[in-house]
Amino acid sequence: MSIAENIARVREQICAAARRADRKPDEIQLMAVTKEVPADRIREAHYAGVQLFGENRVQEFQTKRDALQELAGAQWRMIGHLQTNKAPRAAELFDAVDSIDSVRLAQKLNSAAQQCGKRLPVLIEINVGGELSKSGIAPDSAELEQLLGIGTELASLEFCGLMAVPPYSDDPEQSRQYFRQMKQLFSKISKRQVPAVQMEVLSMGMSHDFEIAIEEGSTCVRVGTAIFGERKPGRSKA
Repeated sequence: MSIAENIARVREQICAAARRADRKPDEIQLMAVTKEVPADRIREAHYAGVQLFGENRVQEFQTKRDALQELAGAQWRMIGHLQTNKAPRAAELFDAVDSIDSVRLAQKLNSAAQQCGKRLPVLIEINVGGELSKSGIAPDSAELEQLLGIGTELASLEFCGLMAVPPYSDDPEQSRQYFRQMKQLFSKISKRQVPAVQMEVLSMGMSHDFEIAIEEGSTCVRVGTAIFGERKPGRSKA
């Protein structure tokens, strides 16, 4: 199937999942994950109506950027682990960063965004499964509380919500418990009305489990394989 056909099928699945959860399909954003995807195929996705794109590496996106500048309305979000020494370049290149996983990174990114003269939307990445191999802040950690508490000090960042990648399983239903935990955390922070921290985006769900994520409250699904096809063996199945 073509990229356009794949996107149409994913959108149908989003609509079906939203209906099952008694939600409106337009409440859910579709992000095309373009890790290791060449510029010409990204262009195809944009022509098929996708406006939101997620990249995992600063250096990789930097090599594609010039070839994609003509894509009107395209938004580029950093969704992979971001090293603090790459914060200045990320602030310059991306429209948003969805993977804030420490107070130190938030501070570095805030300084970098200030230098760029921009206010950068960000999401806090939560390590919902407690996996040592993954980045993210533990949902019950002191660091999360500290990060929420200094939101007003980081004036060049706009805290918009949470992002998570649950432990991978071939059975999508295994992700449901983690998506529910994320929704509970999202709602808990929302009710607290933390100054300078808005809970508008709950980014969770990838190619194999995004329908479950939508049923449990996701507002943004990150889909790569279901749009662009399989990557090399052993690589991410976003």
